[in-house]
Amino acid sequence: MPTAVERKALSEALDHLNENMRTMSELAVFAIRKAAEALEKGHSRDSEEVFTLDQEIYGLKQKVEQSCIELIALYAPVASDLRTITASLEITTDLDRIGRYSRDIAEAAEKLRGMSRQSLGKIGNLARMAELTIQMIETSVNAFTQRQVEPVRDIVRTDDAIDSLHDEVFQELVEKMTDQSVAPRVGAQLILINRYFERLADHAVNIGQDVIYMITAQRPMKVKRQNGDTRRPPTPAPAASST
Repeated sequence: MPTAVERKALSEALDHLNENMRTMSELAVFAIRKAAEALEKGHSRDSEEVFTLDQEIYGLKQKVEQSCIELIALYAPVASDLRTITASLEITTDLDRIGRYSRDIAEAAEKLRGMSRQSLGKIGNLARMAELTIQMIETSVNAFTQRQVEPVRDIVRTDDAIDSLHDEVFQELVEKMTDQSVAPRVGAQLILINRYFERLADHAVNIGQDVIYMITAQRPMKVKRQNGDTRRPPTPAPAASST
């Protein structure tokens, strides 16, 4: 059984881990918001800020990973403490990917900056998709930092809506590139951005499901679509009644 000194040291180390995770979460949300602004307004300074945020998120990821390894090695935590550590290890990867995709969107925005931006306003669902994705990320991050299950219990349903928007935007872009109302070079970048937002939503789902596990000790079942995305398992068919 750990001594009082060991329990205090573990508690302080967990507090430090949680502080780093909160900071990383805030940076990830800020990064995707700035990336969306870079896309909407075309300001180079927004893109540059995203690049910096991505580096800061990656640096924190390395610190969190090291902290988690040390916590497990030094204190052999169990129960809720161990779930907090293992969930943090998984969530930090998703937060890092949010930073990476934010950078990808900012880089695409930089390429669009030298092109006609009139096409951006023609793809209304892309703006809606960005808005929903950012809301998903904020919901998942807030659920993690505030230790709340309810906000993310049905987060996969929101992801389903984003998947539908992704398909609609892709089809719309293909049609507009075909009729030349959107230039091919612009359309190609928007297709990439559309994909980035769809993947960001998947990472929000991952965070939400890790939060559920961390708090309830029940890990939601995950299944994979053919393209590798996380989705809900199909509802099992009712068992046949015996006669």
